[in-house]
Amino acid sequence: MIDINIDPRIQEVCPELHIGMIHAHVVNGPTCDELWGEIECAAEEIKQRYELLEINQRPAIAGTRHLYRTLGKDPSRYRVASEALCRRLIRGLGIYRLTTLIDVVNLVSIKSGYAISGLDADRIVGDTLTLSVGTSDDEYHGIGRGLLNIEGMPCYRDAQGPIATPTSDEERTKFTEDTVNVQININAFSPEMPINEAVDWMVELLKKYAHASEVETRIV
Repeated sequence: MIDINIDPRIQEVCPELHIGMIHAHVVNGPTCDELWGEIECAAEEIKQRYELLEINQRPAIAGTRHLYRTLGKDPSRYRVASEALCRRLIRGLGIYRLTTLIDVVNLVSIKSGYAISGLDADRIVGDTLTLSVGTSDDEYHGIGRGLLNIEGMPCYRDAQGPIATPTSDEERTKFTEDTVNVQININAFSPEMPINEAVDWMVELLKKYAHASEVETRIV
């Protein structure tokens, strides 16, 4: 499994930080009705439980927003992906039905509140990721967002450059229909769902819906 180094600046702000790591061989494809039904149930739970202005108070989301502010990034302008998903659900906008891998990650993110990095493992350069802080020199193409300013944003880097932030993953390592090996990092900057439960549930969903095999997990 890939190694992860963590910038001391992030550890200092988030002393309870845990990262749940999953590596697996998978089969991607269109989201089936059963998985979409689980997402719809999770969406309804969020709508019933939270008001729009309360969602950023969820512990996992609040912890990530605090990290953004401390590093100099406006979390209301560059929303954490889990917060953005939940806000859409509360507003009745729904979320897009995409592929199995994307929707499994979205389901766990909605329920846990954690920002999750879903990466095509075969597109990661090198055998180590570093969770660091974005700079003004970083060129970063967020998925579906174009060029994204990640200065002051926590980000994962491989040997070639930045590939994931809590706001958006990078185009270079995104899931596609051709993805067969995944590296998924569940980023618990502040605790909400127990991280071991989030990892176990992610693995269960991957096995059920994406025929996951050769599964490796680790919590750092």
